Amino acid sequence: MELANIEKLLEKYLDAETTIAEEKQLKSYFLSDNVAPHLQEYQSMFGYFSTNKNERFTKTIQLKSQKVNWKWLSVAASVVLLVSVYTGYQNNQQKKAEKIYQETQMAFGMLAANLNKGNVAIAQLQYFENTKNKVFKQPKN
Repeated sequence: MELANIEKLLEKYLDAETTIAEEKQLKSYFLSDNVAPHLQEYQSMFGYFSTNKNERFTKTIQLKSQKVNWKWLSVAASVVLLVSVYTGYQNNQQKKAEKIYQETQMAFGMLAANLNKGNVAIAQLQYFENTKNKVFKQPKN
C-alpha cells in the first residue's frame, strides 16, 4: 500500500468520512508490522479496536425495580382522612357551641327584661309602702 493513500484514508477516518471498505484497509495496514514511524501512534488505536471487538460482557446486570409502597400510601391516606374528619367535627362542635351561646344570651336578655318589669313593680310598691307609713305614722323597721 502506498503511504500517501494511507495518510489520505487516515485523514478521512479522523473526519469520520470513510467507508467500511476504507476502514478495513486502514485496519489491515495498522495491524501489519511495516507501519511508517510517524503513524505508529495510530497502530495502538487500531490494535485496541481489533482486540476489544471480540470482548463480551458476561455478568448479569441487576436492575433495581422501584416498587411503590402502597402500604405507606394507604396509611398516609388514612391519616389525612382522620385529620379532616376530626377538623370537620371540631368545626361543627364550635358552630353548635356558638349557636347555644347566642340562644343563651337571648334567654338571659328576655329574663333581664322581665326582671326589670318586676323592679318597676317593686318600686311602685315601695312608693305605696312609704306613703302608707306617712299616713299611718308607723315607725320604720
